Amino acid sequence: MTVPSPSRLIRFNKPYGVLSQFTPEGRWRGLKDFINIPDVYVAGRLDADSEGLLLLTNDGQLQARIADPRFKMEKTYWVQVEGVPTDEALEALRQGVQLNDGLTRPARARLLDPQPDVWPRQPPIRERKNIPTAWLELAISEGRNRQVRRMTAAVGLPTLRLIRAAIGPHTLDGLAPGTWRE
Repeated sequence: MTVPSPSRLIRFNKPYGVLSQFTPEGRWRGLKDFINIPDVYVAGRLDADSEGLLLLTNDGQLQARIADPRFKMEKTYWVQVEGVPTDEALEALRQGVQLNDGLTRPARARLLDPQPDVWPRQPPIRERKNIPTAWLELAISEGRNRQVRRMTAAVGLPTLRLIRAAIGPHTLDGLAPGTWRE
């Protein structure tokens, strides 16, 4: 009889251009370039063009609790948007916005002022001299495909940069891009 491995939970600060899988594809790198731990799997996903917290575990039940929308584990994002959000735009995000696949659940949304102290992105975001940018904190409890980007676009604030700062109680604290901690 085999003894089960102790449950592991890995916090990883996923850089821009890295997939939420171990195998690279096309121009995107894979997690194997950063994490060499056998038998851990991604709990949830984060698009290659998004950055920030990704959790990995060897515990299938924990993986389901983190990733399955039925458990409504809140995910917090720092979102750099093009334009300056109005009170009406923030309130719309808080109430839920209509997307092509239905109304989103209400979100927690606020302007981050001062902006978060984040690392430079490689490659840098596009900047236009005549269009200001702002940072929002957006916390959602569902995980539709590219949901945060679609929500900000729906209120007239296209996303320029997206960083997941937290999943439930787990945060990016103390993690530089491309580093992990158990």
